[in-house]
Amino acid sequence: MRIDLNGDVGESFGRYTLGGDEALMPVLTSASIACGFHAGDPGTMRATVELARSHGVAIGAHPGFPDLVGFGRRALAATPREVEDLVLYQVGALAAVAGAQGAHLCHVKPHGALYNQAARDLSLAEAVARAVAAFDPSLVLVGLSGSRLLEAGRRAGLRVAAEAFADRAYRADGTLLPRDRPGAVLTDAEAVARRALAMVRDRAVTAEDGARVELAIDTLCLHGDTPQAALLARRVRATLEAAGVELAPPGGRTGT
Repeated sequence: MRIDLNGDVGESFGRYTLGGDEALMPVLTSASIACGFHAGDPGTMRATVELARSHGVAIGAHPGFPDLVGFGRRALAATPREVEDLVLYQVGALAAVAGAQGAHLCHVKPHGALYNQAARDLSLAEAVARAVAAFDPSLVLVGLSGSRLLEAGRRAGLRVAAEAFADRAYRADGTLLPRDRPGAVLTDAEAVARRALAMVRDRAVTAEDGARVELAIDTLCLHGDTPQAALLARRVRATLEAAGVELAPPGGRTGT
């Protein structure tokens, strides 16, 4: 068994700090770094790339909708062309920051509402995939297991990585339970670790209504803004390694 353990990081902005990236980063095998639209800023991007490099963690872009107030988690009525442009812009920005430090990107993973909309809407999924393929067709496109985004990525000739979430509840259709619903975000470290191992071992997860949801899974996400994210990540990693699961970034390269 082999899996990537990824985290959404670099989400501080100006004088505002969000997440504990310094504690979380040593536990990860890949990091999806905010690119300044939903969170992050140029200085945070640079610092997060430096932090990832220092721990040998693969670097990826985490583009989102231009919505700092809503943290990119509010759906926007963006056209496919607008989505293609905003993804290309953000990936290019992080690639420039990484390149200035002798690093390169390994993957792209949309954030929040953009991620969820592209999981369902093929036209938006294709827009994301076009942007990634146009920038660098060697990049891995990360998307929700079973989603339209993975379908679009394959059709664009990209390598894709199917993602599951250890710290989020699922609905029976394989989508994530909305964050405004009770129990949507899971914070018990031991329970999250057991759930992560079951996901990797069984390629399935139990939905909120008890239904079994089959999963293709290449990468397992822990959100950097989840309470006690570093503690959850340490417990998940320890549990996976104790069960003989190999941890490695998608594509097997770190970009550092």
